[in-house]
Amino acid sequence: MHLAKLTSPADLRALNSAQLDELCAEIRHFIVQAVSRTGGHLGSNLGAVELTVAIHRVFESPRDVIVWDTGHQAYVHKLITGRKDGFSRLRQRHGLSGYPSAAESAHDIVENSHASTSLSWASGLAAGFAMTGHEHRRVVAVIGDGSMTGGMAFEALNNLGHYAQRALIVLNDNGRSYAPTVSRLATVVSRVRQSPHYVQGRRAVDHLLDRVPLGDGVRRSIDSAAAAMREMWEPPAFFETLGVRYLGPVDGHDIAALESALRDAAAYTEGPIVVHVITDKGRGYAPAEHDTEKHLHDIGLFDPATGGAPGRVTTTAESPVVAPEPAMRDYTAVFTETLVAAARRHPEIVAITAAMPGSTGLLPFQREFPDRFYDVGIAEQHALTSAAGMARAGLRPVVAVYSTFLARAFDQTLYDVGLHCLPVIVCVDRAGVTGPDGASHHGLYDIAMFTRVPGMTVLAPSSPDELPMAFAAALEITDGPVAIRWPRGKGPVTGVRDAIDTATGERLHARQTRSGPDACILAAGQTFAAATQAAEMLNADGVEVSLWDPRVLKPLDRQMVLDAAAHPLVVTVEDGVRVGGFGSLVNDALQQLEAPSVPRICQLGTPDAYLPHGTAAELHAELGLDAVGIAAAVRKTLTHITN
Repeated sequence: MHLAKLTSPADLRALNSAQLDELCAEIRHFIVQAVSRTGGHLGSNLGAVELTVAIHRVFESPRDVIVWDTGHQAYVHKLITGRKDGFSRLRQRHGLSGYPSAAESAHDIVENSHASTSLSWASGLAAGFAMTGHEHRRVVAVIGDGSMTGGMAFEALNNLGHYAQRALIVLNDNGRSYAPTVSRLATVVSRVRQSPHYVQGRRAVDHLLDRVPLGDGVRRSIDSAAAAMREMWEPPAFFETLGVRYLGPVDGHDIAALESALRDAAAYTEGPIVVHVITDKGRGYAPAEHDTEKHLHDIGLFDPATGGAPGRVTTTAESPVVAPEPAMRDYTAVFTETLVAAARRHPEIVAITAAMPGSTGLLPFQREFPDRFYDVGIAEQHALTSAAGMARAGLRPVVAVYSTFLARAFDQTLYDVGLHCLPVIVCVDRAGVTGPDGASHHGLYDIAMFTRVPGMTVLAPSSPDELPMAFAAALEITDGPVAIRWPRGKGPVTGVRDAIDTATGERLHARQTRSGPDACILAAGQTFAAATQAAEMLNADGVEVSLWDPRVLKPLDRQMVLDAAAHPLVVTVEDGVRVGGFGSLVNDALQQLEAPSVPRICQLGTPDAYLPHGTAAELHAELGLDAVGIAAAVRKTLTHITN
């Protein structure tokens, strides 16, 4: 009943200790129920309930700015700031975002969904407040789920300490990102988490020093000795060397202890301070607590009673006869099988992930080849340059990463991998429109970025059946890097590969499936399925088109380009940015042909804009990248040509 009455953070201050405990239980129940109906990030939010309540009781948002790192742990924050009713459409089109959103609330200042950025935001905000006369506004950066392992966080810590910027950093330490946190700092912090003598030892030393009357010189000497003693118990040697004060650890599920620590930290005015908070990911929900892989970090629809897949709804009403759904396979599962099988044949293959072994399908590889598996933490830049070093030493590194996170490592791909022509295979999962996680998680830029790397081959299998062939082709390329991109989720099992010419569709060649004089459609990756349906719709209207599955986006198959040039209209389709992507490569190739005329080209892709959250099907339809939209674009452009 407390949650039902909660409209703003100020309402929290009227609750006593028992009522706060009741509220936290209500929040956990509400989040489990809400996420079970929409999917979303569960474990992280269940672990941050008391912490979020305490922060909002101590600080005054939005006057005081709270930055969440990453923003997927902000569901409780959204509830406290009056967005409870929006959870019925969490992560749905035109519904509540799964991350902080300034468009939703003044309490959200940063749409922070890529890890390790909060401390840089805090540094900039603190500098801005200091220079504009707003020193009364506090900056609170909540960094957790392994985000402290990212190099950007260390860079920001260095600057926060150097400039003595007044920022309060809450290290929400649950020991995990998706998987257990990987870093030397995490190992040190873990020892603190497990030490029963830590708090008592630190308090005894501090209490003793505070009670003894000492001169300044003696005091400085003893302070130095105390700092050395503290290094035996805690990680301030890391933080305080950078000029960042350390406080903790604090039980992250004890609201009174949290409030006391946060108030002490807020009173510190001489520079940045870290409050180290220990939390349990998935707390209070048994299925999450017992999920050893990732504590239900992220999850689709589920039965809240069990944490498993929802049961089927049955009815006695007669169901209409419908055509059977095509067989589907999960792209990532196919990649897992393909990689493990290849690794058995090639002992030089090693696998690298940036804190996401489960989500990228590498756990089976890790189990079978533990000495050939590397989880580098949230450090995509390091992953790519480390892969370059491995390749230079004679290994065959395979880097598995989401498209959106690969953007962080463009410099390393371009200059460390590409410049040295090293045979690194980058497996780009979640490419294209990904759906409910919104603007910062769509994989729209990898084609435009990585076709810019000289000597890089970019493969885009159009179905799960094509993925093993793409990987086999990548292994044969030893004079440069290869990227293989595929979408989130499942794709149709195509079975027979229906190329009209058996000479097409093998190795690094494109595959032609239809031939017609009116237009030529080149549809990259997963868009090929929609283009196939569009071609059938056009054929029914008397428009005969040629249809190609490019398979290799770079270098382009010359036979495909020459065939396209023989048509009055060429339509390119891609699940990525239209400007600078696959269509631009095709346009350039057509311009380079020594031909008396160049066909009209229509490039279909995503616009020069950030896409909102929604299902992939919804967004594809809105963008004209579904079968209906592709067919309409062909008809419209042909009309312009004939007129």
